[in-house]
Amino acid sequence: MATTVENLKSAFAGESQANRRYTAFARKADEEGFPQIAKLFRAAAESETVHALNHLSALGQIKTTKENVDAAISGETFEFMKMYPEYLEIAKKEGNDDATWSFEVANKVEQIHAGLYTKAAEALKNKKELPKTDYYICRECGNTVEGSPPDRCPVCGAPKSSFFKAP
Repeated sequence: MATTVENLKSAFAGESQANRRYTAFARKADEEGFPQIAKLFRAAAESETVHALNHLSALGQIKTTKENVDAAISGETFEFMKMYPEYLEIAKKEGNDDATWSFEVANKVEQIHAGLYTKAAEALKNKKELPKTDYYICRECGNTVEGSPPDRCPVCGAPKSSFFKAP
């Protein structure tokens, strides 16, 4: 059984990465004028999501909303407190400016995500739903804001036009 659990975790990670990779490939195909190939990449990305969700379910890792919010807070906090600071230190030592920027903005945004999930946890504790609002995401750094996008992203400085409304 332990091997199956490890295999499910590995398969979940692989399928999740394939989803993101194919999504990036679709964007590039669109940029290069290949809309049908982009469509194929997006279809395969969605299929990989189905696989990943099946594996996550088989692992028993989709629980109650409260447990899921708590897990999200824990994961986001680990990323901004431990993972990204360590990755940043190494990227800076190695002089990899692209990786340094990527880790820096991700680290800042993970703190924002932890705060948003903490609000959700507080609402659940009070047996309430979060107030209705829209969320906007910066295409450049992933910053996630409530309500409406700012004139400039406070994380990366991108203009308001870089934000898109979360589905």
